[in-house]
Amino acid sequence: MLYPELFKQLESVRWDMEKDIPWDKFDASALTDEQAQTIKMNAITEWAALPATEMFLRDNRNDSDFSAFISIWFFEEQKHSLVLMEYLRRFRPDMSPTEQELHAVRFDFDPAPALETLMLHFCGEIRLNHWYRRASDWHDEPVIKHIYATLSKDEARHGGAYLRYMKRAIHNFGDDARLSFAKVGVLMASARRTAKALHPTNLHVSKALFPRDTIQSRLPNPEWLEHWLDKQINFDAVWETKVVERILHNMSLLMERSFKSVQELNRFRKELVLTTAT
Repeated sequence: MLYPELFKQLESVRWDMEKDIPWDKFDASALTDEQAQTIKMNAITEWAALPATEMFLRDNRNDSDFSAFISIWFFEEQKHSLVLMEYLRRFRPDMSPTEQELHAVRFDFDPAPALETLMLHFCGEIRLNHWYRRASDWHDEPVIKHIYATLSKDEARHGGAYLRYMKRAIHNFGDDARLSFAKVGVLMASARRTAKALHPTNLHVSKALFPRDTIQSRLPNPEWLEHWLDKQINFDAVWETKVVERILHNMSLLMERSFKSVQELNRFRKELVLTTAT
C-alpha cells in the first residue's frame, strides 16, 4: 500500500493556517478590487475538490489504497479553499463567497475510466502548480503572495503522489495503463491548440447538465478563468511550455522512453493502440 507512506510524507510538510501564514504582514494598499475578485473565484474553484472526491471514491471502489489517499488530498484541497476564504474574511469580507456560490459547484460527474481520470488530475496538479506560481508573482500584497506560493507547493506534492499511483498502475495493468495515461497526456499537453484552459475544472463532466457541466461554468463569473490567465497573471506561451515540458518529462520517466514533444507522445499512444488491440 502507498497510503501509509504518503500520509507520513505529506503530514511532515503540512502547513498550519494560523502559524505559517503571515497574516500580520497584510498591506491593504497592495490589494485591488480586481485582485480580490480573483481570490474569490479561486476559493470557489478549490471547493470543487468536494465533488471530485465523491467522483474518485465512486469510481475507485475496488481500490481502497487510493481511496484512502484521497482523504489526504481532499483535506488539503479543501484547506486551500478555506485559506483563501479566510484571507477574504479578514481583509475583504465583502468579497467572501456565499454558501450558495460554494454549493453551486457540487454536482455529480459522469462515471469515467479511473486511470484516465487519475492522469487527468495528475496533469491538473502540474498546471495548477504553475498557475499559482504566476499568481504569486502577479500579486503585490505580501500575505496573498505567500498563500499562493504555499498552495503551489502543495499542488506539486499532490502531483507526485498521483505519479506513485500511476507507476503502481503500470506495474499492475501494463499497456492498458500506459494507453490511458498517454491518451490523456496528449490531450492535456495540447493546450495551445485549444481555445480554453485545459484543467479538470474546465472540462465537461456531465452530459445531462450541459452546458453547465464544468466547474468554471457554475462560478459567479464563468468567464473569469481565461481572463485571469491571459490578462492578469499572464500565463503566456513561455509558461505553457513549462507545463508541457513537465508533463512530457514525467511521461518519459513513467514509460521509460524519451518524449521531446507532444507529437512523440502521440506516436507512442498510437503504437499502444495497436499493441492493446491484438
